[in-house]
Amino acid sequence: MERFRIGIIGAGHIAIKMAHTLNAMPNAEAYGIAARDLAKAEAFAAEHNVARAYGSYEALADDPDVDLIYIATPHSLHYAHARMCLERGKAVLCEKAFTANAAEAAELIRLSERKGVFLAEAIWTRYMPFSRTIAEIVRSGAIGTPNMLTAHLGYPVGKVPRILQPDLGGGALLDLGVYTLNFASMYFGDDIARIDSACTMSETGVDLQESITLRYNDGRMAVLQATALCANDRLGVISGDEGYIVADNINNPLHATLHAPDHTVVRTYDAPAQITGFEYQVQACIDAIRDGRVETPFMPHAESLRIMRIMDGLRREWGVVFPNDSFRGEGN
Repeated sequence: MERFRIGIIGAGHIAIKMAHTLNAMPNAEAYGIAARDLAKAEAFAAEHNVARAYGSYEALADDPDVDLIYIATPHSLHYAHARMCLERGKAVLCEKAFTANAAEAAELIRLSERKGVFLAEAIWTRYMPFSRTIAEIVRSGAIGTPNMLTAHLGYPVGKVPRILQPDLGGGALLDLGVYTLNFASMYFGDDIARIDSACTMSETGVDLQESITLRYNDGRMAVLQATALCANDRLGVISGDEGYIVADNINNPLHATLHAPDHTVVRTYDAPAQITGFEYQVQACIDAIRDGRVETPFMPHAESLRIMRIMDGLRREWGVVFPNDSFRGEGN
């Protein structure tokens, strides 16, 4: 089968990881890299084995040979870049957080569905087969009835400009907290009765760390912590009345350990070998596009929008405001 030609918008560190992934996939090609500076794009292409370089994002989107565009720019630019691609009929895989706010997400989804062009959020943990393995362990009854979930994610990135700047969609929530919310969603679903939270703010007006508690209508609870101020254990724990399972890293789980109620280890599970972990989201996009779908079941449009709405609500509670929040799309 002909290799799927994928272009990348944005030439930062996450784009390097995607290029490496594509170069190792037998059915995908790192076809193009676009930057605002042609020299930067050409240097990236030469170093990371990308076939073509473009000095503007529009030039990449206008190339008729591109099958899918991966957007790897800051959160605040996701809407504009995804819209530009969709309007040109180009399928889009957009990095998390999907957009800066739910209004932008809703508008992109409407455009995707109206034009019949594929669109997905690149929240890579949603696509990983090991995430489904963990879900199957929970559903199997191995831990009894699940009652409590905890998820932690932290890196000492609080001085990085993209974290500190509201005009880039900064803060810990959209960068890190989004993973904790998705971890809870994958294993506890969406029947949330109440959300309580607290955060530490930066002088620039964004959240630097937060604790979020989700209370579900059936009594379950999920306690989530995200921080840009320090490293933490990155663990995800799902606890039931007959045991608990610990995922070693909610940002890319490679091992999961099943424990009995007395804390003895019952069994350890290992993820399959991976290129980088990005390959699963790429393959899901390829499959959906070849099937003529506008979304993937691994991260449906409705789920991306639901998570964005939760994050909007949290930011309103904390007083974190982005310039993008003045956006009013069609029907908003």
